[in-house]
Amino acid sequence: MAREKNALSLIVCCLISLVIVSIQWVIWGYSLTFSKTANAFIGNLDNAFLNNILSGPSIGSDKVPDLLFCLYQGMFAALTPALVIGSGAERGRLLPFMLFIFIWSTLVYDPVACWTWNPHGWIAQLGVLDFAGGSPVHITSGFSSLAYALILGRRQSDEFKPHNMSNVILGTAFLWFGWFGFNGGSALSGNMRAVMACLVTNLAASVGAITWMCLDYRLHHKFSALGFCSGAIAGLVAITPGAGFVRPVCSIPIGILGALSCYAAVRLKNWLKYDDALDVFAVHGIGGMVGGILTGVFAESSIAALDGSTAILGGWMNRNWIQVGLQLVDVLVVAAWSFIVTYGILFLMNLIPGLSVRVDSESEIQGLDVAEIGEIAYDKSVHGSAQKLEA
Repeated sequence: MAREKNALSLIVCCLISLVIVSIQWVIWGYSLTFSKTANAFIGNLDNAFLNNILSGPSIGSDKVPDLLFCLYQGMFAALTPALVIGSGAERGRLLPFMLFIFIWSTLVYDPVACWTWNPHGWIAQLGVLDFAGGSPVHITSGFSSLAYALILGRRQSDEFKPHNMSNVILGTAFLWFGWFGFNGGSALSGNMRAVMACLVTNLAASVGAITWMCLDYRLHHKFSALGFCSGAIAGLVAITPGAGFVRPVCSIPIGILGALSCYAAVRLKNWLKYDDALDVFAVHGIGGMVGGILTGVFAESSIAALDGSTAILGGWMNRNWIQVGLQLVDVLVVAAWSFIVTYGILFLMNLIPGLSVRVDSESEIQGLDVAEIGEIAYDKSVHGSAQKLEA
């Protein structure tokens, strides 16, 4: 979705997020999030460097080995800061981002994931329902991306069009497929609850894609491929917290409302004039909040019980009226924590010589691929073509 001259830098940022968080996760990230003696706010260093997790069941399920659970959850942790960088596309420096990933994972992602998924966490103790990461993944990345966009400021140009729509569609297909592991895998077992999570995930994405396309058609009288992709991702984000709690028919309004709210947030961005380059806040932040609240409406105890062990009171579908209030507390606190802490991290980094987060004007005009990486995604020159033919 970025311009061609910045394509490679975004790909590299995603890869860097994977490797840095993989290292951070082993050093202390997993321990801070899932140590078995954590307090209500953060874990300890009992499992730093994966100490004492080679044997025995995990904190997530007694059927899943601790080391396997660590690897699985490490992928959640690694992809989340990769979402954040999207808001600063085409103007964020690579070196400060590398340091930011490590600090952000420690101060934002790990505490929120501990609150939500560690049985000792205060959000878990409160009875909030979040099956696959509405708060730890989507709300944290969405509201952090808003802080990142505000700190960086707007890009110099106003002409922004995706340079390769075929790759946007391909990326959406990969995400859609991967989301089955993201949501279905959160059942931590091959059971009917995992199957249900996959089914409602696909349905919400399908409804979200059609909804966004219709909204675009109403304005432009064109069936936008980008709108299709945006709507599908909005539906996937919205269903994430409720995937293991809702029945198929309830995933339809979740997909519709998720797409509607994210579409409105994109329009709001244009009105408020902040530059979230890839609409991370609109799709992940707002979509995550809407999905979290709707989980309190549509969650059912019978769906959670499909795994044979989970017992919850459900949401409004089970006349548990307080559940929406609990979900509201969750999404608001996580949103505030993510925005404030991220803004503080970036503000302080900007004060340190050599760690300013935005590239200079010349580098931005030139493109980050050349200025930051020294390579380009597509070599279309005659010389480049000749080299390829010789090879």
